[in-house]
Amino acid sequence: MSADMVLQTFHLSKRFKNRMAVEDLSLCVSRGEVFGFLGPNGAGKSTTIRMILSLITPTAGRIELFGKSLVRHRREVLSRVGGLVERADFYPYLSGMKNLEIVASLRNGANRRAIEGALDVVGLTDRAMEKVKTYSHGMKQRLGIAQALLCNPEFIVLDEPTTGLDPQGIKEVRHLIRRLSAERVITVFLSSHLLSEIEQTATSMAIINAGKLIVQGNVHDLLNTGNNHVRVDARPVELATEIIKRLQFVTGVKQEDRFLEIGMPLEQTGALNGALVAGGVDVHALIPQRSLEEYFLSITEGATELTPRKPDYRRET
Repeated sequence: MSADMVLQTFHLSKRFKNRMAVEDLSLCVSRGEVFGFLGPNGAGKSTTIRMILSLITPTAGRIELFGKSLVRHRREVLSRVGGLVERADFYPYLSGMKNLEIVASLRNGANRRAIEGALDVVGLTDRAMEKVKTYSHGMKQRLGIAQALLCNPEFIVLDEPTTGLDPQGIKEVRHLIRRLSAERVITVFLSSHLLSEIEQTATSMAIINAGKLIVQGNVHDLLNTGNNHVRVDARPVELATEIIKRLQFVTGVKQEDRFLEIGMPLEQTGALNGALVAGGVDVHALIPQRSLEEYFLSITEGATELTPRKPDYRRET
């Protein structure tokens, strides 16, 4: 396994009685990534996370963290991992500081400096001595992330960390995740149903459906391949339309108000612009229309017809 690999799952499966929640799932997460883990409700995301954190046992397959077997080196590797599964629970009548002190005592103790450092990272220093019952939902989620940071982890797993948050709370958590990755070089495994958040936050991602891997790769690369849409604001419209229809890579063009909606690969946007300018068209804007939501829906709706794209492992023995 590469020294840059933090997590690998090999043919991971989990069966609950007659239901296969996760089936033959192989994931690959590199050091320093914000890894987005996507799928419809019931796709198996939380089940996968519980297996990674050793909260439930796989039916088949195996997990490696930092190149070591989770089964054989459970205590060692999990000491380097922090996690927040769905939502954080605290004693509401105690302060944020006191809650973290209790958690630290259960983890063989984190010193006061570590607790204060975690509170500072999540922006709760000023509210540390106030009772948790006075915290907003967003503050409680940030306190949950502070709890996960107490062990000074190299890898942190966040399961739906923005659930129930208002737009400001979502923005705060998003910025926090970026800071953890950029400033503290923590690898983040982020499960979320908010596709726009993954699009703005993650560097790579995997999409699962019905417990199976559909696709995995770099977010930018996945969103910029295949036939997508480019919205063009150009004058004169009639001349622009004529030029666009002659381009071999264009699959369709239609006018919507003052814009032209063009079906085409996004990597050809530069060629489109060049052709329009060379043809005497005044181009005001070229706006790629591919979003993670569109990609996610196109992938999951046709999942039964797709062959899962799995990571290329250096070894699997």
